[in-house]
Amino acid sequence: MKIWWKESVVYQIYPRSFCDSNGDGIGDIGGIINKLDYLKELGIDVVWLSPVYDSPNDDNGYDIRDYRDIMKEFGTMEDFDRLLEELHKRGIKLVMDLVVNHTSDEHPWFLESRKSKDNPYRDYYIWRDGKDGKEPNNWGSCFSGPAWKYDKETDQYFLHLFSEKQPDLNWDNGKVRTEVYDMMKWWLDKGIDGFRMDVISLISKQEGLPDGPAMINGYASFNVSANGPNVHEYLKEMNREVLSGYDIMTVGECSGVTLEEAARYASSDGSELNMVFQFEHMDVDGDPDNKWTDKKLYLPDLKTIMTKWQKGLEGIAWNSLFWDNHDQPRVVSRFGNDCEEYRERSAKMLATCLHMMQGTPYVYQGEELGMTNVPFETIHDFRDLDSINAYYELTGKGIFTQEEMMKYLRYKSRDNARTPMQWDTSTNAGFSEADPWIMVNPNYKNINAKEQVERKTSVFHYYKQLITLRHEYEIIVYGSYELLLPDDPDIYAYVRTLGERKLLVVCSFCGRTLDYRLPEEFKSGTVLISNYESMERKSGELKPYEAFVIYQ
Repeated sequence: MKIWWKESVVYQIYPRSFCDSNGDGIGDIGGIINKLDYLKELGIDVVWLSPVYDSPNDDNGYDIRDYRDIMKEFGTMEDFDRLLEELHKRGIKLVMDLVVNHTSDEHPWFLESRKSKDNPYRDYYIWRDGKDGKEPNNWGSCFSGPAWKYDKETDQYFLHLFSEKQPDLNWDNGKVRTEVYDMMKWWLDKGIDGFRMDVISLISKQEGLPDGPAMINGYASFNVSANGPNVHEYLKEMNREVLSGYDIMTVGECSGVTLEEAARYASSDGSELNMVFQFEHMDVDGDPDNKWTDKKLYLPDLKTIMTKWQKGLEGIAWNSLFWDNHDQPRVVSRFGNDCEEYRERSAKMLATCLHMMQGTPYVYQGEELGMTNVPFETIHDFRDLDSINAYYELTGKGIFTQEEMMKYLRYKSRDNARTPMQWDTSTNAGFSEADPWIMVNPNYKNINAKEQVERKTSVFHYYKQLITLRHEYEIIVYGSYELLLPDDPDIYAYVRTLGERKLLVVCSFCGRTLDYRLPEEFKSGTVLISNYESMERKSGELKPYEAFVIYQ
C-alpha cells in the first residue's frame, strides 16, 4: 500500500549538537529554526527531533522530568511551537522522540513513588526486595553495572535498565499507560506528525524478573528484558487509544528484536507501529558479549543481515534504513574509509547502498557531509555516560588496559556522533561562539556544510540527488529486492524489481580496483547516479569505493 511515510526521507536532529543560537555552547531550538532552509535544500521530508523535554540531563535529555515542558537550555514551548510552524511552512513534518520506558528520577511520579511502599504512585515503577543482601537479579544496566539501585528510604531496589537516574516505568500498571496515552494525545493535538519510540521493546518485563546470561562485565544484557510477554498487547492498546486517530508516522526502537517480532511490531495490518529500528546490522562488527572492540566489517556478514531484513519483511512489514544515529559512531569511519583520499567516495557509496533499499531512509545530522569519528585524546573528552562508565568499569577490572579502551571508544563511542554539526570554517565550526559542551572535531575546516553546499560534487549534493531519485522513482520505494554475489568479500550488489522495471545497485566496499562484469540485461540501461564523474558503464572494473545505479 502506498503511503507518505514509506516515500519519505527522515533527518535526525540531535538538538544539543546541531546549532547554538544564544551563545551558551549548547544547541537549541532557535538554532534549528535558523537552519531549516538548509534542510529544505537537502530535500528531506521529515525531521526526527531527539528529546527536547524538560530534563536534568543525566542522559542528554533521555531522562525526562516533565513530558509537557521544554528543557530551558533548548528554549521555551513558544520556541517549539514556532519550530513546528516553520517546518510545516516548508512542507517538512516533525516526529518527536517518545521516551516512556523510563522517566527521570526527578519526575513528580518518581518523587512520590519513593516516599513509601503504600504511596499511590509506588506501583508506577518497579520495586523489589533484594536477595541475600544483593540486587533482586543479575540484570545489568545498558550504562554498565547493575540495573538496580538500592533506596534506603523504603529498604527496596528500583529497576533502571539505563542510568540510575532513569527508573523504569511499570507498564503493567494501567494508570501508567493511561498517563502516557494522554501525554501523547497532547503532543499530537499540537500538530506534530508522529513519534520515534525510544527502547519501546523493553516496556514489558519478563514475568518474575529471572536472571539472564552474564556478559563480559558479569551482568546480564539489558536486552534480557526485550520483547516481554505483554509488549504487543500494550502497543495494540496504544494504537487503539491514540495512534489510529491521527495520520502520523510511528517507528519503534526495538532492542533485541527478531525478524518474527519485527513483523508483529510493524505489521502491515496497522495494528501497532509503522516500522521498527533493529540493530542486527549495527552489531555485525562486534562480539556477542562485548560491544567494545575495533573489529572490522566482514562484508558477507553485513549482506546476509541486510538481505534477511529486506526479504523477511517484504510485503509483511516495513523497514527502517540507517547507518548513523546519536547512538552509533560515524559510518564512514566504521564501514567506509575516512582518509582524505577516499572519505567522500566511500561516504557516497555507503549512502547509495542504503538509500536504494526498500524502507524509509534516515539521515543523521552531518552524515550528509561525510562527518567522521573524532580523535578523542583522553577519557575527559567524553560526555557520554555509557562510554565513561564502561571505561572505568572495564579498565578497573583489568579486562582492558586504558590504551585499549581508548582505542575502542574512539572507534565505537556514541560521542563520535554527538560532536557539534560542522557548519563552516569559523570558530567552533560555526556551531557556537562559546566553548561547546563537547569538543568540535578538528577536521571541520575541511568538512563543513558551507563548502559542500557550494560545491556540486560534494557528499551533500550526492545525498540531495539520492533523495530526489527516491521521490521520482517508485521502484526505489516499492520494488522487491534480490541480492547478487552473496559471498563476494568486497562488492555489495542487488537488484530491485517493480513490474517490468529493474534497478541494479553496485557498491564496492574496497579501496582497490576490482574486476566486475555488468549483467547483460543492464548493459543498455540508464545510469541514475554514480559516485564517479563518468556515468558510462562500459568498463569491466570497479574503482575504489565505486557505486552506481542502473535503471532498466
